[in-house]
Amino acid sequence: MHCSRVPGFYKKKNDSKSLNCRCKRCERFGCLTANLELGMPTLSVVVPFHNEESNVTELYSRLHAVMQGLDWSYRFIFVDDGSTDRTYKVLKELATIDRRVTIVRLRRNFGQTAALAAGFAHSTGEYVIAMDGDLQHDPADIPMFLRKLEEGYDIVSGWRHRRIDNLWLRRIPSRCANWLMAKLSGVDIHDFGTTFKAYRREVLSQLPLYGEMHRFIPALASWYGASICEVPIHINHRKHGVSHYNLSRTFRVMFDLITIRFLLRYMSRPLHFFGRLGVVNMASGSAIAFCLLMLKVVSGIGIVHQHGLLMTFAAGLILVGLQLLAIGLLGELLVWQYFNPSARTPYSVSHVLDVNAVMSAG
Repeated sequence: MHCSRVPGFYKKKNDSKSLNCRCKRCERFGCLTANLELGMPTLSVVVPFHNEESNVTELYSRLHAVMQGLDWSYRFIFVDDGSTDRTYKVLKELATIDRRVTIVRLRRNFGQTAALAAGFAHSTGEYVIAMDGDLQHDPADIPMFLRKLEEGYDIVSGWRHRRIDNLWLRRIPSRCANWLMAKLSGVDIHDFGTTFKAYRREVLSQLPLYGEMHRFIPALASWYGASICEVPIHINHRKHGVSHYNLSRTFRVMFDLITIRFLLRYMSRPLHFFGRLGVVNMASGSAIAFCLLMLKVVSGIGIVHQHGLLMTFAAGLILVGLQLLAIGLLGELLVWQYFNPSARTPYSVSHVLDVNAVMSAG
């Protein structure tokens, strides 16, 4: 069986169940079509860049060297997240010499999650690996991720078990956040924050990504029943450029964590959350109002003059409870619309009599 582009031959390796194209042109550009026809799973490596012109070429060289030693057809999806330096120019030069490189350029800096979402949307592989573009992630760890995917896992998450970051500004806040994420999400992994992860495509297609949500992909995927594991990865010192991390990101992550917790537990039943709060508020307000009424009946004191503030507080609790119940009901309507797309009509037809249709049939 020969390559559809240029005559060549396939060589079967003992450690692989699939055939690998060895024609000269495919060695240079990669023959995705041939490998797909042979049933070989394809891989997309997604890397977001933001002002990383000094790291692009070296990262590509490392990735290329690792992938050349694997029996996988692959594509590199490099995303320029609104860089203001020469990052896009360097990426464009790589794309001209290697057809396996796809460049996605964003109009401005949308953030890491948006850049990853753009890369995922333009990837074609059955498996997708995401990693940072600052050379801190070692491409030599990729085969370890692939082995876990082939074992049947849906998501393989990297674990920075030996971190080299600043203790007080990075490691301690990260450890606390990861512990909290694991407890709230129910996903037992040590490191949610690293970008270095591997996914099956069908899992990614079901997950919305916005804000800082790329950190919570394992938690979101667990809601869909995805199997998740983690592997220890090597972390290198940044050789060029400066880190884009700051403490403000920690606060954004904490807010996203609250969102994830709510989505995981109440996405399909919002009334259970808002309704519970509403009932508690209404019950508390009603109890206070009842006590004031009994006090008025028994002692005959003027409630408005002596306990006016408490009466106002009770009325506020009841009104807030009603509003929370209304929000819960609106949420249930949105969930209904989500799971029942509007192919429905606001009417029900009993019979249709079309004289023209009857005459045509006759």
